Amino acid sequence: MSPTDIALPIIDLTGYLAPKSPEDREQVIAQVRDAARQYGFFQIRGHGVPLSLQQDLLRCIHNVFSLSNEEKLKMSFLENPCRRGYEASGMSHREGDALPDAKECFFVGREDPVVELSGVYGPNVWPNLPEEDFRGPVWRYYQETSELGKTLWSILLQGLGQSPALVDQFAKRPIVPMKMIRYPPHSQVREGQFGIGAHTDFGGITILLQQPGKDGLEVWHEGQEKWIEVPALEDLYVINCGDMVQRWSGGVYRSARHRVINKADGERMSCATFWHGDVHATNPMKPDDPNNETIGQLLAKRFGNQYSFTKEFLAEVEAR
Repeated sequence: MSPTDIALPIIDLTGYLAPKSPEDREQVIAQVRDAARQYGFFQIRGHGVPLSLQQDLLRCIHNVFSLSNEEKLKMSFLENPCRRGYEASGMSHREGDALPDAKECFFVGREDPVVELSGVYGPNVWPNLPEEDFRGPVWRYYQETSELGKTLWSILLQGLGQSPALVDQFAKRPIVPMKMIRYPPHSQVREGQFGIGAHTDFGGITILLQQPGKDGLEVWHEGQEKWIEVPALEDLYVINCGDMVQRWSGGVYRSARHRVINKADGERMSCATFWHGDVHATNPMKPDDPNNETIGQLLAKRFGNQYSFTKEFLAEVEAR
């Protein structure tokens, strides 16, 4: 079924971040609530992340993926206890897809000095590139989008009638991985192969930067049973709710399937920051629910087969 011309809402966060009246904030909260309820996706402007930093990040993504295969594989996330570093094209194969994803990725996360919780926390892997060509801009961007993720969680909570301070109850040391992605040119992809196959995100909020002018993201609209194309526009972020948000909100907010088909002639870059919460945290809106699973348990349940978690990790998160 071909994509439809339905457009995801574009919400200006300026009214929330720099309100001129209380009504400004309430309007943004209502817009985010309605978009998350209807689509599970929305776009934002006025988010506070400098455009120059976004451009710097895309340059750095190009730099790391331009390294030789030998250099990239030395940083393989499969050899890293925290699953940080490089993932080659074809290494991610989703159940039900005929072919593996065409993308290649590079992962970073919170910078902690030692490995803890079997790799949930720990140090990052950094390529042998000048500071200004990768680590510096990437780390500044990570911190900016991490702060933005907390703000978006606060807005979503207020849309459910909760206090914005509730985020601090489940996110004292949140899991916030960031994935930099390169999609090969369309001409290099096999027939029937996606950049990323159709899926929902596992956890909290995803903050996606798309390389401007390089379209590819499509979102499934359940009501109309159609794919919505999401154009890659400058200084606009695409935000979506994961399965955990849908679960915690009692189904008020939607976690929607999405996929990527690189429609550009050349390569396509993007970056996703995933903002979940503490590994042992449960739904703060239902603290007495005996069936409340922790974020760590939900993570293990979703990715257990794909990530081959250690027995130590499963024991530490008390996976069911």
